[in-house]
Amino acid sequence: MKRREFITFVGGAAAWPLAVRAQQGGRMRRIGVLMPQDENDPEGKTRISAFTQGLADLGWTDGRNVRMEPRWGGNDTDRIQALAKELVGLRLDIIVTNGTPATVALQRETRTIPIVLAGVGDPVPSGLVPGLKQPGGNITGFANFEASLGGK
Repeated sequence: MKRREFITFVGGAAAWPLAVRAQQGGRMRRIGVLMPQDENDPEGKTRISAFTQGLADLGWTDGRNVRMEPRWGGNDTDRIQALAKELVGLRLDIIVTNGTPATVALQRETRTIPIVLAGVGDPVPSGLVPGLKQPGGNITGFANFEASLGGK
């Protein structure tokens, strides 16, 4: 086998798992997204765009093999709670959320649908997870705050 053929073979073998993950038996996956901000908020739009691009990079394209269900809370706690209830009622595969208020609202509505949080200060004192090492339940994700980084 020539070097070029070998490199092509190895490259194809490395990419194969990504292609397989993107072909999940033809079933359309449904992802809910609960953003606490207004839908015109530039930071919120940037986050949704980055998330959508990250999924696309992994082979998940909105409307083809995944359906995104974004909801915007407009910084209104009552609206965020109503949207959390709406998203849970859609029986989604997973819900991605940003910020503590949106995550708490979702936690009140479901203990079964997986919730991936981002942009939360410290999820332990807010009662979202019992511990960072083993969050337990249906919530996992990325916190903005890590006490051990405070002195760095």
